Amino acid sequence: MAAATAVVTPSGLEDGVSRSRGEGAGEVVVERGPGAAYHMFVVMEDLVEKLKLLHYEEELLRKNNLKPPSRHYFALPTNPGEQFYMFCTLAAWLINKAGRPFEQPQEYDDPNATISNILSELRSFGRTADFPPSKLKSGFGEHICYVLDCLAEEALKYIGFTWKRPTYPVEELEEEAVPEDDAELTLNKMDEEFVEEETDNEENFIDLNVLKAQTYRLDMNESAKQEDILESTTDAAEWSLEVERVLPQLKVTIRTDNKDWRIHVDQMHQHKSGIESALKETKGFLDKLHNEISRTLEKIGSREKYINNQLEHLVQEYRAAQAQLSEARERYQQGNGGVTERTRLLSEVTEELEKVKQEMEEKGSSMTDGAPLVKIKQSLTKLKQETVQMDIRIGVVEHTLLQSKLKEKSNMTRDMHATVIPESAVGSY
Repeated sequence: MAAATAVVTPSGLEDGVSRSRGEGAGEVVVERGPGAAYHMFVVMEDLVEKLKLLHYEEELLRKNNLKPPSRHYFALPTNPGEQFYMFCTLAAWLINKAGRPFEQPQEYDDPNATISNILSELRSFGRTADFPPSKLKSGFGEHICYVLDCLAEEALKYIGFTWKRPTYPVEELEEEAVPEDDAELTLNKMDEEFVEEETDNEENFIDLNVLKAQTYRLDMNESAKQEDILESTTDAAEWSLEVERVLPQLKVTIRTDNKDWRIHVDQMHQHKSGIESALKETKGFLDKLHNEISRTLEKIGSREKYINNQLEHLVQEYRAAQAQLSEARERYQQGNGGVTERTRLLSEVTEELEKVKQEMEEKGSSMTDGAPLVKIKQSLTKLKQETVQMDIRIGVVEHTLLQSKLKEKSNMTRDMHATVIPESAVGSY
């Protein structure tokens, strides 16, 4: 899960973060970027969107009377027991949505068994989970977000959901009235503005059209009576008073248009004059600051040269000490190598000595042991008994042979005597 150590985020965290979510013993820890600590917030927001696509509010939350989790519910610790129960419930529902049968965990079930079953289902989808199961007991963190995000992706794959390109609504542009001329104020536009101003301020301004008409009529009348008017009969003081009285009513104001290039030019001139006036003051300060910085740099350079000259012998001594240190380190390395070799030889000699001692102990124990002698005596006694028995048997056999020979000899003698015929018997015949 991602995730910092980045680690192969269990999400594959994918996310760029060089990631390796596993934090157990024997795992290779990879350096993570500064944004890895916030990656789980991004994964959690993606998870909420995927859950909405799966309609978890209607199918899960309302059936179980659960509150919908916030966008950072599993990223921050709030209530570990409640978060762990919500994690187990969501994981079981997502596994069922992905087409795998999985029993809904209960509140009093063994958490280790539940976590083991969830991780085994996650691995059956081909996802990696190279982190210890104890990381999921807290109910929050990047590993929780990673597991739920993987299960949500598998559920979306199972239902055949595919991401499509966004379709943006086409906004209908309102027809804008094109002005007749934005660069110059035409007479008609001025007349319209004057009419609007007249409706707003009828008490202060007069109608220019009426004024033009009156002026035109007066001009016509005057042109008709030019021959009659040869000299003025109006008093100058009365004329001045009349001008002062009518002057406020003759005031004409023209509204400024932001699109007029003349206004832009005036603004440019004003800004230019303001910049020039500010530049004069600022340039003096900048020149003064530049001079002070230059003098300070010169002082620093001279001080550096002075210090270098004063500390030249110390630098040489330091270099010599560095050279001696390097030589001492080299000698130390050589001596350390010799010690290592002698230590190895000592261990070999010690092993051989232990073997010799063991052999000597075995031989000594065998020499002091009387068991072989007892066995030899028993064997000799047994041999003597067997010898006596064999002598008896041999004697019996010899006696039997002697008896048979004697019997055979007696039989032969008897037969010989039986075959000799006496002479008296032969003469009678």
